[in-house]
Amino acid sequence: MSQQVLNVELREKSGKGVCRKLRSAGRIPGVVYGKGMESLSVTLSPKELSAAIAGEGGVNRLIALAGGGSLEGITVIVTELQKDCLKGIPTHVDLLKVNMTEKLRVTVPISFVGTSIGVKSGGLLDPLMHELEVECLPGNIPDHIEIIVRDLAVGDSFHVSDLVLPEGVKVLAEPKASLVTVLPKPGTAE
Repeated sequence: MSQQVLNVELREKSGKGVCRKLRSAGRIPGVVYGKGMESLSVTLSPKELSAAIAGEGGVNRLIALAGGGSLEGITVIVTELQKDCLKGIPTHVDLLKVNMTEKLRVTVPISFVGTSIGVKSGGLLDPLMHELEVECLPGNIPDHIEIIVRDLAVGDSFHVSDLVLPEGVKVLAEPKASLVTVLPKPGTAE
């Protein structure tokens, strides 16, 4: 997974009033925290944050901090991104300092590939999960988990135990859990 660079500025003051002023000035307040460090308040550009988490991998993308004094060069991952419910713009971000040699848990989207045999014969593809929680080293976080559904006929299911995962990635869901199934054509009994 590629690593993005994000410019941050340390901030001395915190609180609702300060954060409100930062947002009205076009900045996002945030916090950087992690094992072996004191939490630090930061401010950053919403445009740069959006660019850092855009595309494959999204919030699971590794980010190198720049311009933040003692935070210079630290690798982080977004653990929480709060957004304005009406405008959809970021209002606050939590960044976790990661140790590249320690496993962490993240949620990864599922990507369904192909058109199943069952769908071609009139059935419906019914995704039961759209993301999975995985545990791995930060450098091994997959952008997504691919499920090839071409061979699924009506009534077939694809389970967690059927997944072929990249090396070093462990899914935390129950192995018997269904990820996707092909339902019969509506109005027909199977």
